[in-house]
Order: sequence, then C-alpha cells, then structure tokens
Amino acid sequence: MESTVQRWSSAEAFLGVAREFLVAHEAEHCLMIGLAMTVVDHPEIYPDARMWTVHAAGRVVAAALRTPPHNLVLSRIADARHLAALTEDVLVSDDPPGAIGPVDATRAVAAAWTARTGRAALRTMQERIFRLDRVIAPRVAPGRWREAGEADRGLLAAWLAAFAVEANPVGMPQTDTAELADRYLRRLGRVMYLWEHDGEVVSLAGAGGATPRGIRIGPVYTPPDRRGHGYAGNLVAAVSAHQLATGRDFCFLFTDLANPISNRIYQAIGYVAVIDVDMYLFPAAPAA
Repeated sequence: MESTVQRWSSAEAFLGVAREFLVAHEAEHCLMIGLAMTVVDHPEIYPDARMWTVHAAGRVVAAALRTPPHNLVLSRIADARHLAALTEDVLVSDDPPGAIGPVDATRAVAAAWTARTGRAALRTMQERIFRLDRVIAPRVAPGRWREAGEADRGLLAAWLAAFAVEANPVGMPQTDTAELADRYLRRLGRVMYLWEHDGEVVSLAGAGGATPRGIRIGPVYTPPDRRGHGYAGNLVAAVSAHQLATGRDFCFLFTDLANPISNRIYQAIGYVAVIDVDMYLFPAAPAA
C-alpha cells in the first residue's frame, strides 16, 4: 500500500488531521497528544514544534512529533512500509537527538539512523505505559496531599533537578528546572501535587499533558531518605482519583522497566500495562 508523508508546523492542523487516528489508541499516544495539545494552548512553550502524518488509502496510518530540543515521538505503526516512508522524511527534514515510541517503531528508526550516519544508536531506556480507570486504595500512609504553591518553588526546582538526574538517561537535553517549576505553579498545561507528613513535604507527583479523555501522571519523586513509607503510592492514588473525579475517564503514566518497585506500586493501585516503549539516543558526530 503506497503511503505519503505530510509535514506540519501547526499543531491545530496536525490534530485536525491526526486526532481520530491518535485517540483510537489514546493511552499509547498520550505523550504525543498531550504535547500537541500543549502546543495549541501554550505555543510559547514549544515554539518550534514539528509534526508529521503518514497517509495511505485516504486515512492517517502513522504520526510523529518533535518539540526541539527533545526526542522524536513516534505513534503506533502497523505496517513497516509506512514506517519507512516516515523515517526517510523525518531524517531528511530534521535532525532528532533520539526517539521514543513503541518498541518496533523506535528500533526501526534507530536502525535507519545508524544506516544513514554510520553511528550506533543507543537504547537508553525501556519503559511501559500504564492506564488507570479506577483507583484501588493503597495501604494508608501517614500524611495528606495538597497542590503545590508559590512557597514550594525552591523545593520543586531542586526535586525536579534531582528527578532528572536519577530518571533521565545520559545525553538527554537538559531542562531548566526553575522554569519548569514555574510552569507547574502557573498551571501552564500541568499542575504539581505534594504529599506532606508532619509539616514536611516528602513526595511529589505532577499531572499534565491532557488528552481528550485522560491526563498523564508524572513526574513522581520521593527523596531517597523518605522512600519505603508509601508516600508516592498514596500520592499517585490521590492525584489519580482527583483527576477521575474532575472529569477524566482515565489516567496514564510511564514507568522505567528497570525499576520493579515503582511498577509494582502503580499496578497495586489500579494501573494496567498498555504498551512497551523504548527510548534511543542518536549520538552527535565526534568533533573534528
């Protein structure tokens, strides 16, 4: 089946064409949809967003999105021929630092990038997307949850930086965590929640990247010396329940498959595995 690739610089136009394809598998595409909707609502956050759709037999069969300097995000792609067309166009028109998406899609894009550049692409993380429709109450941990406020700005910036060091692969673009904390406090497409025990903040969990029917939970971070008390599980359960109560049909989150503890905790409160995704880094050419 012959396919054609269309490039987009307008998130509104991209979603107008790709929405039906993306929301048919909303959990699998939660990152792409959330980013595209953020570009629509807050274009200043990602002023150079780039999007692609692949068309065959009059319908969209694949999609990709990138918000420089971040990785290429890939959709589900059922037919390798469509993936080849998309990969060729992306690698000609863009220079992504890496890719994230379903295992087969990212592996194929990484192989094509290696064939094109002669450099080895590096798989830096294996993740799993989970979806929750109903919260299973966890064993109660001491404390309570609340939304982060202005007085928490310094803590948010510091803990987001610590989370980035711990969770993000080497070679990922660095984020200005002070700016990111400000976005959470201003509720620019996301909001941050905290678990507090005896007047001390002991865990955080964000919510953002809204899709038509859901929202993505993360990041989730507890300092090492406060782990093992159930704070994160209780906070994620509370935040997820809150999102469902305010009109979401489901919540999503990404887990690192190398962390069996977090995978077990999230499944215990009702998150169900949907799809595995890989992240690849495309190393820059050595300096001359």
